[in-house]
Amino acid sequence: MPAKSWVNKKAPCSGVFFLLLIFSPGIYAAACTPPASADTVKVRQVYDGDTLTLSDGRRIRLIGINTPEMTSKKHPGEPLAIEARNRLRQLLFQHGNRVQIVVGKEPKDRYGRTLGHLWLPGDESITATLLREGYGWAITVPPNLGYLDCYQSAEKTARERDNGVWKHSRYQPVQSTDLKLSSSGFQRVRGAITRVNRGGGALWINLEGRFAIRIPEADLEWFPDPPERSWIGRKIEVRGWLYSVKGELRTNVHHPAALQILNQGL
Repeated sequence: MPAKSWVNKKAPCSGVFFLLLIFSPGIYAAACTPPASADTVKVRQVYDGDTLTLSDGRRIRLIGINTPEMTSKKHPGEPLAIEARNRLRQLLFQHGNRVQIVVGKEPKDRYGRTLGHLWLPGDESITATLLREGYGWAITVPPNLGYLDCYQSAEKTARERDNGVWKHSRYQPVQSTDLKLSSSGFQRVRGAITRVNRGGGALWINLEGRFAIRIPEADLEWFPDPPERSWIGRKIEVRGWLYSVKGELRTNVHHPAALQILNQGL
């Protein structure tokens, strides 16, 4: 992407997840309990660890988690996909397939699925439980930021205990220099920053190799300290879905929770 003029800002001085810098107490729920407005519904079918259908026909995509993909016509199944699906089925069966649901601020995804937070009877968060047990990764897509603290805390527990996806060799971080143009799907990528610039309606962070992180201009409101050129040389980890454009691998990032600084660079 072509470089444009840049206004420097003070870079953050911590290597923890950026989200710790940006949320004020009380704005987002730190606890996992559902609000009184949650509706009670019944589940008809479970497709995988993060997608299910309700008895009223709505197909639900759980907010805040991505679980390994099941076998499809285009792709083979990923490790732990069946385990994640079966764990979700088990949780639901133990409670008569009844759940409480709150639809996200953005109610639908691009596939037409309803985006929702789900709880079991007794107010146990399904997303938090699956994250805590290591059946997936926390994902954050504005404006559906409710329960972000809860989901991040649940994932942290799984990482500390080396549960599930955090232990499996298939899901360890990939170095940006080791990626191939054919690489796709959800990945955690690590590498040193070689370039930061704006262009084409986005902020771009290039890592070693042919890999770029794209942050749409519209999402920069969530970044109190956006990446800048002084970050060149720092090592970071990004999580997201990879795709190729013009001989380059890319991933879109919409919230700072998808990025982690691994060192303070040069």
